Amino acid sequence: MDGEPEVVFCMHEFGPLNLVPNPSRQWAERGGKLEDPAREPRRRRRATYNRYGGVRHLFAALDLARDKLYGYIKPIKKRTQFLEFCRYLRTLYPAQVRIAVVCDNFSPHLTTRKCRRVGDRATASNVEIAYTPTNSARLNRIEAQFAAPRYFTLDGTDHTTHKEQGSMIRRYVIWRNRHADDQHLQEVVDRANVA
Repeated sequence: MDGEPEVVFCMHEFGPLNLVPNPSRQWAERGGKLEDPAREPRRRRRATYNRYGGVRHLFAALDLARDKLYGYIKPIKKRTQFLEFCRYLRTLYPAQVRIAVVCDNFSPHLTTRKCRRVGDRATASNVEIAYTPTNSARLNRIEAQFAAPRYFTLDGTDHTTHKEQGSMIRRYVIWRNRHADDQHLQEVVDRANVA
């Protein structure tokens, strides 16, 4: 049971995901009298003075061996949700395969004197949790992967519901896992790695 991990997941949370218009370029063509008179102009971004929908958080993990991204969206990010996601990652491989999860020092990832759930569950599940040094989040390989969902799914959008936003992020994860070697995707990730 004690040995080197055979599988390494880099795990982190992406968010908060707000329901606000995200400025940037849009994929839609410009319309109106100056560009294409036959096409309607793009609709204006709405003002969001009140945010009644709250926020969401994407729990995501990158399997380094398979180069696959896994994730799910939750309304809060606390220790319980972190452990749920770790339990999901554990189900992806047989119990005898030792897994390492690389994450930052965010308090829900840590075992404390008051709450030993993270350490106890990791030991019982044949999982090793490795923490990046404080203020060194860029050492976690998933950090650069978060530039792509921002670029492909959030920039230039105005989602009105969390369901709509979550659906677009889930579709991106599916597309990314099928096209991990896509040239445009690699350029976005490489640009984030350099920064």
